[in-house]
Amino acid sequence: MYAQRIMIIGPSGAGKSTLARKIGTELSLPVIHLDALNWGPDWTQREAASFRQSVAEQAAGEAWVMDGNYAETLDLRLPRVQAVIWLDLPRRVYFPRALWRSLTGIGRFRPDVGNKERFELAFFRDWVWTYPERRLRHRQLMERLPTGVQPIILTSTSEVRRFIDALPQSLGCAG
Repeated sequence: MYAQRIMIIGPSGAGKSTLARKIGTELSLPVIHLDALNWGPDWTQREAASFRQSVAEQAAGEAWVMDGNYAETLDLRLPRVQAVIWLDLPRRVYFPRALWRSLTGIGRFRPDVGNKERFELAFFRDWVWTYPERRLRHRQLMERLPTGVQPIILTSTSEVRRFIDALPQSLGCAG
């Protein structure tokens, strides 16, 4: 049997939401985008307690693919997760992707964030570019996963493609 509750983490532009949708489609699992739970209309951030409650409700489900980092909700997700996928792609891959998505999508609605795309220089400067400073936390998380949780670390676009091509076996299914 393959994992039924899957978390996907990694930097902006790595492909977390895209991978979540592909896994959800392939395995018929509901897809939960944490950004869509966190952001209200016009990019207003939800109150922390309300966001946590939404994440707790979603994590209580029997099956899901959940994409997003949000370290402040790991305590709600990790006890339920069966597999964690870390898209540990290099900056030369994820930064241009995030930039391209933003520039070409300005004004278009993104269901994975529940808002229209916008370009915000501070986001790229202070969040996307500086991901390597937070990368250590993801590595430590992967090294300290609860017993029985399948760690999956994908470090290149070709590894991601092979992972997708091998679904559902890549998530522990024998066939």
